[in-house]
Amino acid sequence: MERKSSVFTAFIYVCAILLAAVILAPLAWLFIMSISPAADLAAKPLRWWPQAADFSRYTQLISRAENSAGAAFTSSLRNSLEVAGMATLAAIVLAVPAGWAVSRTPSVGWSLSMVIATYMLPPVALSVPLYMGLSYLGLLNNVFGLALIYLTILAPFTTWLMKSGFDSIPREIEAAAMIDGAGLLQTWRIITLPLAAPVVATSALFAVLLAWDEFFYALLFTSDQRAKTLTVAIADLAGGRVSDYGLIATAGVLAALPPVLIGLVMQRALISGLTSGGVKG
Repeated sequence: MERKSSVFTAFIYVCAILLAAVILAPLAWLFIMSISPAADLAAKPLRWWPQAADFSRYTQLISRAENSAGAAFTSSLRNSLEVAGMATLAAIVLAVPAGWAVSRTPSVGWSLSMVIATYMLPPVALSVPLYMGLSYLGLLNNVFGLALIYLTILAPFTTWLMKSGFDSIPREIEAAAMIDGAGLLQTWRIITLPLAAPVVATSALFAVLLAWDEFFYALLFTSDQRAKTLTVAIADLAGGRVSDYGLIATAGVLAALPPVLIGLVMQRALISGLTSGGVKG
């Protein structure tokens, strides 16, 4: 039995190492490309490690010099932070009460199912009415308008996550608080929201990632640096006839840093939120 257990443990570790390699290999290659001279990237056969590390592209993209690639990148970074932040905040503000209402009133659960069904539609099918709506409101090429569009994507998803989280919180706890004289808002503030905090954090993290990585609507509804996001800015770097693949890789590395840092900071809350409701007793 002990030998069998050791073999199984070894198998688990091997699988974990292979999974980590599959996930991390593209990221490692992205970083290597970002510090490789152009000659190394064009060499045949391909050099898997640069002869001399070149970090000048990082300095180039962080630079704020007028009309430079760095100015465009930092502007798009700011736009992405603003759009993702506004859309996520609005989605959580809507999702928390909506998810609680659906969880505590199963008879209206069909409404959430209908909203989630909108994900069945391809984004291009909604592009014309959304474009006309933003044009009418004067919000084209505007970070607030783009955040409003992202809200239509994030709100249903975060509401579904919050509903699942509230389902795992026994209603008897809320009922006991109300019997003791607490009002609805007091019960929410003292009992429900603290228990749902891990799910709120998980919903916010996924909302940030969805907004940060969105490309189609950002490309369609923005036209210059006033509202362009990182995904569009990186695509612009590859738009010329001669592309600096190292510069594109550098932009990818820098664009990945904010969500990676957020994920590391919120790692414990993320795991707690994903496992919430997995065991009932």
